[in-house]
Amino acid sequence: MLRLHSFPFVLVALLSAGGCQSDTSDPVTPGYDYFPLETGRYIIYDVNERHYSLNTAPIQRLYQIKEVVGASYTDVTGRQAYRLLRYRRSVESQPWLADSIWSGRLVDSEAIRTENGVDFVKLRFPVSDRLRWNGNRYNAVGEDEYEARNSGQSYRVSDKQFNETVTVVAQQDSTLLSQDKRIEVYAEQVGLIYKERVQLQYCSTTPACIGTHQIDYGIRQIYHIRSSGSE
Repeated sequence: MLRLHSFPFVLVALLSAGGCQSDTSDPVTPGYDYFPLETGRYIIYDVNERHYSLNTAPIQRLYQIKEVVGASYTDVTGRQAYRLLRYRRSVESQPWLADSIWSGRLVDSEAIRTENGVDFVKLRFPVSDRLRWNGNRYNAVGEDEYEARNSGQSYRVSDKQFNETVTVVAQQDSTLLSQDKRIEVYAEQVGLIYKERVQLQYCSTTPACIGTHQIDYGIRQIYHIRSSGSE
């Protein structure tokens, strides 16, 4: 039998339990906005690319890439995916020419991007600093640890300021003999806004050139977002 004088205490306990239950049931924002997939969305990048090889002058290429999210489809695993239609031109006054078709999909806690037929886990959710994962989980290239940094912080690309971003570091190694740097920055509601890929081999043929960072061969490639929107 419930005693009358104990009723207030039971009521308080029930209200407290209800309050705690309400707090824990709030949904957690996973961060999918860093990897938006919506048909018609596009991003245009300015790309600066420099190739190095032995005994020749570096070759620099400046061009633009436009990536458009195409129609969705069901992939071989039965999941929804989106075609990423890529176009290229040398200068702004030229028409866009079809370059390639990649794809992207969100699967539970992962953002997966297929580039030239190879799957990469670009992001894991929910986004947080020091979160690590194997970017090559779905390919046969070999394990490659990615790490999220500076989540939720602002990032500037040229004259554009993005308030909510996350930086993904796939590699950031530099030695006397080589440099390997792969970094991507994603912004909420936009996607990839900056990408840097540096893979260089330095001179090691003579003791005199070791440590001078004299480049024998390699590539330095940088993507800067130019504009974005919907078509």
